Amino acid sequence: MSRDELWRMSATDAVAALKGRDLRPTELIEAAIDRTEAVDGSINALPIRCFERALEQAGALEANGAGDDFRNLSGLPIAVKDYNDVGGVKTTYGSPIYADNVPQDSDTTVATLEARGAIPIAKSNVPEWAGGNTFNPVNGITRNPWNLERSAGGSSGGSAAALASGQVWLATGNDLGGSLRTPAGFNGVVGLRPGPGVVPRGKRHPAYDTLWVEGPMGRSVADVALMLDAEAARAPSDPISFDPPNQSYVDALGKAEPPKRIAFSADLGVVPVAEKISTVTSEAAQNLAGSGIDVTDDIPSFNGVLEAFQTLRAVLLGTMMGDLVATHRDQIDEDIVGNVMRGFDVTPESLFAAERVRWDLSHRVAAFFETHDFLLCPSASIAAFPVETKYVTEIDGRPCETYIDWFSITFALTMTSCPVISIPCGFTAEGLPVGMQIMGRPRGEAALLQAAWHFEDIFAAVGEIPIDPR
Repeated sequence: MSRDELWRMSATDAVAALKGRDLRPTELIEAAIDRTEAVDGSINALPIRCFERALEQAGALEANGAGDDFRNLSGLPIAVKDYNDVGGVKTTYGSPIYADNVPQDSDTTVATLEARGAIPIAKSNVPEWAGGNTFNPVNGITRNPWNLERSAGGSSGGSAAALASGQVWLATGNDLGGSLRTPAGFNGVVGLRPGPGVVPRGKRHPAYDTLWVEGPMGRSVADVALMLDAEAARAPSDPISFDPPNQSYVDALGKAEPPKRIAFSADLGVVPVAEKISTVTSEAAQNLAGSGIDVTDDIPSFNGVLEAFQTLRAVLLGTMMGDLVATHRDQIDEDIVGNVMRGFDVTPESLFAAERVRWDLSHRVAAFFETHDFLLCPSASIAAFPVETKYVTEIDGRPCETYIDWFSITFALTMTSCPVISIPCGFTAEGLPVGMQIMGRPRGEAALLQAAWHFEDIFAAVGEIPIDPR
């Protein structure tokens, strides 16, 4: 099989070939290296590379044998987001403060994957510390392979762009307010935000926070299920992590009937959404209705949720980065500094109010799931925007109040703590991918993946990738 054929393979097929001894990890790594060197010069998705380390890992796996159980990726190369530590490989977090940082050990998320046969070959680019557009002063701008003049989104923009352009088969992502789902939508790939505790996190994250989660990214729902099998674990370093189910997420696909009743909203009743996004996602919802699924607009109220998220996000950023801002303020982007400092301005009363909003939302969501199987809405309020735009300031002429308003439709769902997946559902008239979020019940990752697998077939948008940069 040629290297060109290898990078076009699905992760599912590649791992099956590895387990069947029809492929060696080294062959896939060499194919990934060739593809990255051929296309990433125009995209800049994988600026930090560890090819020699990967080849050494592959050699060890080939000599000693890789695991064949359903959680083992058996030597599949992956990209790791540059917010996650990989032992012996530069990890910058997109910050000049850490431009030369080389951690000794992989963090818990990566170590779990490596123990299960994943081989990191590169670090994927990120915004500086956080954000919805992937650029930073250390590694530059990541471009969208569907249109190199457009943003790849963020903060998992490097991972999404690498997947869409065929440089890797799977990639790590993480998600606070949409950092995994938005770039998945922008790049026509699939990204899953699991519920808190499914995928263990490293020590850099506050132990009991439930807003920031780690999750898998891939080119299809089946590939994402494959990666979740390898990522899900209980880890001592993450006290809210728990044992994964005994059944494979992959094996569960196709074993359930399509859902009977879902709800769709283009804007959740609280966010501005561009007309082109509303049109594409509404047509996708109509396609689901045409397949026999009952589609309603009876969604839970999200009133007050966006303001509450802003408060809780500020507290989290203040907790994580307050000391860093105090010592390195002049080396941190002013927007990030502003967000961190907002955490110090949160009053007890505003924190109480935010927690009450989230508390009330949980009851409304529980009531929603008594009559519906899933909630659907767009993965972003706009399509991929010009890459030189630092952040979106207006949506169809309506001004944004903050620099993250344009992806508030994702952080509204963050506040539920429910698992959410973003899958491609169509394209704009300009040929840019549009993503659809699907929210499932708490601890319902398997059922969510089953539904997304059905919807993916109805939407018929996944087969377009991987692509050459355009």
